[in-house]
Amino acid sequence: MKKQTVRFRYAVLGAGRQGIASAYDLGKFGGAREIVLIDIDESVAEAGVEQINTLLDRKVASAVQADAQDVERLLSVLDGVTAFISGVHYPLNPSLTDLAIRIGAHMCDFGGNTDVVREQLQRDADAKARGVTIVPDCGMGPGMNISLATYAMSLLDNPREVFIWDGGLPQDPKPPWNFLLTFHIDGLTNEYSGHAYYLRNGKITEVPCFDGYEELDFPPPIGKLEAFVTSGGLSTAPWTFQGTLDRLENKTLRYPGHWAQFRAFRELGLFEREPIEIDGRKVVPRDVFHALIEPEVTQPEIRDMGVMRIKCIGEKDGQRAEAIVELIDSYDERTGFTAMQRLTGWHASIIAILAAQGKVQRGAVPVELAVPGSTIVEEARRRGFAIAERTVFVE
Repeated sequence: MKKQTVRFRYAVLGAGRQGIASAYDLGKFGGAREIVLIDIDESVAEAGVEQINTLLDRKVASAVQADAQDVERLLSVLDGVTAFISGVHYPLNPSLTDLAIRIGAHMCDFGGNTDVVREQLQRDADAKARGVTIVPDCGMGPGMNISLATYAMSLLDNPREVFIWDGGLPQDPKPPWNFLLTFHIDGLTNEYSGHAYYLRNGKITEVPCFDGYEELDFPPPIGKLEAFVTSGGLSTAPWTFQGTLDRLENKTLRYPGHWAQFRAFRELGLFEREPIEIDGRKVVPRDVFHALIEPEVTQPEIRDMGVMRIKCIGEKDGQRAEAIVELIDSYDERTGFTAMQRLTGWHASIIAILAAQGKVQRGAVPVELAVPGSTIVEEARRRGFAIAERTVFVE
């Protein structure tokens, strides 16, 4: 790798797994002269800094204790930052967007809620006026899955339908759950609640979670996986591509059996947030479910895989054609990063780096429009991601 020019000051809010992976990537590929790792728990931030500096073999990261809700404190901590990544709970992202515009720093975040993303995108005019880029909903899905979809679309002359399948899986599934939690438990039950929004026949269509069950085959050692509807995986893409695509869908991949188990939990009401009364005491079903399931699907060492497949149907050279893009990534022995860390954290850091370099349009930009899919694929391959693609003509 060519020696990079060290000139940017970055920050990452939230020293969790994905935040640490982002910070590492900013240091390795982002021309970082400094990376500030911020967390409400100083010891967590310091542990993250030690890991980053050790992996990069230079003292580029520093730890700061701060609460993401303390605007005045953040104003001081983020002074002089070129770009920052928010890895905190999604309700805080609108206020952090305002802060980014105020201090003139680019911002990406890991998202988590499409309504919150829409609120952030309403700051477009202010962000443009300040000369900054805001890109919400980066990560694995939404994020990398959408970027790969736009890449698949670019492989055809006239894309009409896009189908996305993605998911995080344990390398060594253990019954009865055959599932491993690689992100916050809230994110899992959020994905499994409510509705997703797709494009069908060119129209925005609301589809219930757990609908659309199907099975797909993947290369060994993965084998057969099941896929079903979950919420939020497409972010704002259905609205962006309305008028361009006839169909746009995204499903989550899991090992066989998961769909039936977790659909039963949902139908029992265990994902509900409204308290119920039991023996005179009020309890929140979702809290009970989290307390019971989290220890069952959490391990101290996570060895996982991230699997993505995109199929785009349309026309090329005047003939009906399909473009298929596939990414399979695994836990990295050298860095200790999980596939979920790499796919989530590095998608955000790629966009933050490009924004710092002036290669992303200014304003509050949806992830599907921020960076061309071909650029994301190029940057992902630089980082060692194996992305396969093929275009075939069909009858």
